[in-house]
Formats: sequence, structure tokens, C-alpha cells
Amino acid sequence: MLLRLFLLFTLIPLVELCLLLLLANVTNWWFTLGLVVLTGVVGAWLARRQGLRCWRRVHETMAAGRLPADPLMDGLMILVAGALLVTPGVLTDLVGFALLTPPFRRVVKDRLKRRFQAQINIITPGDQPHPHDEIIETKIIDVPSEDAGDGK
Repeated sequence: MLLRLFLLFTLIPLVELCLLLLLANVTNWWFTLGLVVLTGVVGAWLARRQGLRCWRRVHETMAAGRLPADPLMDGLMILVAGALLVTPGVLTDLVGFALLTPPFRRVVKDRLKRRFQAQINIITPGDQPHPHDEIIETKIIDVPSEDAGDGK
């Protein structure tokens, strides 16, 4: 986990910087700066637009009485896409724009679902609890408040 965070916050920005410098060297720095600004503005606009559409889907799904798991996952990926697109860089822009496309989001969503489902352990009433689980029986006692009868 620590290695992943290290790579995320050091290696990726270094690669992004090298790619931006290479792009500026191949074209010019005005083009590179314009590209960074343009992808940020277009990406933020697209993320906002798709985010609002996703928000409507969440409300429609809840109004129909269903759990809005898929729209919420889409919304989370759109939020990540927006953050990546506002971040200057070539790789982050590519991943951000990819996350804004529904087919790519569907692939990521399916992968995340499989990963989450592999970690879920469902126990039905007939199952034996895990040997390390501790069952604690509780009883709720309603004690009247001392202030309730005073009227003060």
C-alpha cells in the first residue's frame, strides 16, 4: 500500500512532467500550455455535464425503489475523471477522458464489482459463524429520564 502511494504521488507526476517537457520540445511551450488549459476546461465541462446526468439517474433509480449502486459508481468515476482532467498532464488526461466514456466506465465498474464481491462474506441464519467472530447478546432497557416528569 505504501509503495502504491509512493508511485502515485512521485512517479506519476515525474512521468507527466517528462511527457509535458517532451511535448513542448516537439511542438512549442505555447501549444503545450494551451493543450493543458484546453483539456482542463473541456474535461471540467464534460465531467460536470455527465455528473448532472448521473445525479438524475441516481434520483430516478431511488424513486423506482431500487438501490442506485451503478449510478453511484458511475458518479464516483466521473468525479475521478474530472479531477484527473483538471490535473495538468498527458496520462492523467487520457485516463480522465477514458473514464468519461460509458464503455470504459462499464469495464472498470465490472472489474470493481468482481473485486468487491470477492471480499464480501454473506452469512445466512443456518451458517456457522467464523471461529474468530464473537457474538455479543444485548438487551435494550428503556429507562425514563429524570427530567421527563418534572415539567421544567
